Amino acid sequence: MEILIYPDQRLKQLSESVETINKEILEFIAELEQTRLAGPGAVGIAAPQVDMFKRVVIVDVSNMRKPVDNHGHMIMVNPEITEWDGMAMGREGCLSVPDFTGNVIRAEKIKLRYTDETGKDIEIESSGFEARAIQHEMDHLDGLLFLDRLVSRRSDLFQRKNYKK
Repeated sequence: MEILIYPDQRLKQLSESVETINKEILEFIAELEQTRLAGPGAVGIAAPQVDMFKRVVIVDVSNMRKPVDNHGHMIMVNPEITEWDGMAMGREGCLSVPDFTGNVIRAEKIKLRYTDETGKDIEIESSGFEARAIQHEMDHLDGLLFLDRLVSRRSDLFQRKNYKK
């Protein structure tokens, strides 16, 4: 699928809840995952990035170089953060903003609930890089990019030197 690239105004659109996990949604999730895997180093992707305004995100930080505590491959339908704790600044990049990275402050620990692709309700606690990735992808559902959360556009936005696959 084609990824929307900033400054495409569709990236600002709010996403709607998924009412039913049906065949069409499952087929979309499979295509979304293939798109994520095709992206250079992508640990997450959200439905709005491919012009589908439904509350669906995929996050998988299990293949990161540094060992990280994580929940593996997560398909999250209608995710909702219920608690957060601590704040930390970290560098983020995005498939929809391919030429830049930036420093963003996010919660260090989160609790969230979502429905998985089988219709099962899940509640987890997440921290560190995984929590950052989840928050980043969930922002897309509300029409936000990491650019909207930069600490400073002048000192915390960086030209990407190279994109490693």
